Amino acid sequence: MNLLNLQGNITLSILIPLAVSFAVTALVTNALIPYLKRIGNLQPIYDEAPDEHKRKQGTPTMGGLAILCGIAAGTAASIFTGGSAGVKLVILCITLLFGAIGFLDDFTKITKRRNLGLRARQKLLLQILIGLLFAVWFVFGSGGSTWIVVPFAWQAVNIGYWMIPYIVFIVVAMANAVNLTDGLDGLASGVSAIISLFFPVLISIVFALTLAKNGELLIDRISMDFSGALFFAAMAGSCLGFLLFNRYPARIFMGDTGSLALGGGFAAAAITCHAELFLPIMGLIFVLEALSVIIQVGSYKLRHGKRVFKMAPLHHHFELSGWPEKKVVLVFTTVTLALCAASVVVCVWMTFGGNSTV
Repeated sequence: MNLLNLQGNITLSILIPLAVSFAVTALVTNALIPYLKRIGNLQPIYDEAPDEHKRKQGTPTMGGLAILCGIAAGTAASIFTGGSAGVKLVILCITLLFGAIGFLDDFTKITKRRNLGLRARQKLLLQILIGLLFAVWFVFGSGGSTWIVVPFAWQAVNIGYWMIPYIVFIVVAMANAVNLTDGLDGLASGVSAIISLFFPVLISIVFALTLAKNGELLIDRISMDFSGALFFAAMAGSCLGFLLFNRYPARIFMGDTGSLALGGGFAAAAITCHAELFLPIMGLIFVLEALSVIIQVGSYKLRHGKRVFKMAPLHHHFELSGWPEKKVVLVFTTVTLALCAASVVVCVWMTFGGNSTV
């Protein structure tokens, strides 16, 4: 779908799902907190966590249920504002399925009163299966393509059927990266809200400007679809609505129900817009959090118990280095805001100030 032919006003198309998801998430979260406390659905804290986290013992978790309700409501509202309803429903299904994995994990933790839920292999296999289903749909069923758009260069690379494992990797990696980031009050929800707010801007403004200047984006190679941008708007509203209750000191945690759903939704929505390679740029914090765990585990095994960080994921390293929790969250969200803004600015400059390569 050509962005220039998108029906309706783009700004309104973004604001409607954002507002609906914000309102629904805020209302559901507010109702969930006393209910979860009443049924004893409380967050267990693992023994190795920094001492400051011991105060969080007993905070309601599985707030991701409210996030999923908000995203679903925002997506439903976006169906009337433009884009492909089918594409948005597929992205929503992927988000809900990842949320279901997280729910099973959270439910296991709560019922068994431990910090470990499903086994790592179980979660990974389920994630790969969902990612594979999405990849097959995208390549064969959506009219997607096997072309990858290179950020800032506006060039495309055809990787053929390698697109399937490529998509599976992105979906699984993003889901787990967001999950690892969810360790401080307002961190995952704050970073996710910023990225979700900027992605519709990136897609609707930058790509639209590129189309306006060059006629078509990657002529005869890429068919742009605005649907993913509207889904990001629903995610942004939901994250902001949840952040009202999740900011420091958090009254509720999203749990794996929320973090896995957000990561899976990010990946699926970005892939449908051919903008998935912007995720590691704008979501650098997610990448660093995941890398810190990989490096820490690798170092511990290969260097006979030696560690690179005081604790992984990365946010715990800064905590143990003396940073207050609020400072870590502020710095990480500020870095995300700067990277998102820079991505949009650079793309606009390359479209109008630099030499176009399309």
